[in-house]
Amino acid sequence: MEEIKMVLEIDSDGAPYVMWGKNKMKLENMPLTEKSYKEKAAKELREEPEIVKAALEELRQLLRGEASLTVPIDNDEFLMKFLRPCKFYAESAFKRIKAYYKFRLAYSEHCFDLRPGSVRSTFEKSIVSVLSPRDQHGRRILLVQSENWNPRDVPLTEVFRGIQVALEAAIVEPRTQVCGVVTILDMRGLSFAQIMQFTPSFAKMMVDWIQDCVPIRLKAVHVINQPYIFNMLFAVFKPFLREKLRSRIHFHGSSKPALLAHIEESALRKRHGGTLPEPDVPGELLIKCLLHYEDQFKLVNSYGYVNSSKSKS
Repeated sequence: MEEIKMVLEIDSDGAPYVMWGKNKMKLENMPLTEKSYKEKAAKELREEPEIVKAALEELRQLLRGEASLTVPIDNDEFLMKFLRPCKFYAESAFKRIKAYYKFRLAYSEHCFDLRPGSVRSTFEKSIVSVLSPRDQHGRRILLVQSENWNPRDVPLTEVFRGIQVALEAAIVEPRTQVCGVVTILDMRGLSFAQIMQFTPSFAKMMVDWIQDCVPIRLKAVHVINQPYIFNMLFAVFKPFLREKLRSRIHFHGSSKPALLAHIEESALRKRHGGTLPEPDVPGELLIKCLLHYEDQFKLVNSYGYVNSSKSKS
């Protein structure tokens, strides 16, 4: 088989991308223009001009009353990141914003300096990957692969920080805000050494972040190639899962048809039963794409609640 050489290229808008077969891997932060996405937003999220206008204004008023929170109140793109997942209910978006930034303050050891340059190893080792194209429902696919993770080289905290950076990149995409994200957890090679990294407190923190904090429509979690010992790991997380999230977790084992029943083959790697070309996009190229947005990540990191303990010192 002839080896396909992939390189980082620059698009007409100055953004980096990588061609993976016929698929362009790129951060899609352009406004919604396609009719299908607009119709989906209107049907599922109540995204109509009058509703959007009223929700933006109400959310601004609520945020003005949160004096200790620094966010770009007048930036519509920022507010839309939270309004779309909350179906343009301003109170719900306000609650999500507060939870998101209170989480960052409470778990600062996991949330400091969240930018691509500080979590390179998570992507370079392909522990965390973002797939392209989207699935048949327009959802972005986040892939986590346990066989690429050596806790001695990349601590669990760094893996979590990498996942946060990946989702932070995804939530700036209007298409992802509308359609959501699907996560594939490939548990091939899961070891006791990996499982022992997860404490109940860490599991609760992650689940709270997913359920209450991060502004994303998590549509499904697909667990594949899980060995028997995965039951030990899931037992740590299970007590903290509410019914909504629990109902969206699917266990497929090594059954490729079971996964294909949810995600069409054009959006999956060959090893998972799909048709995406070999070899995979190297993690080094994915991180280079993200590094283009380093300054934007730094700006996002400047938002949040004032740390009273630091301000007094």
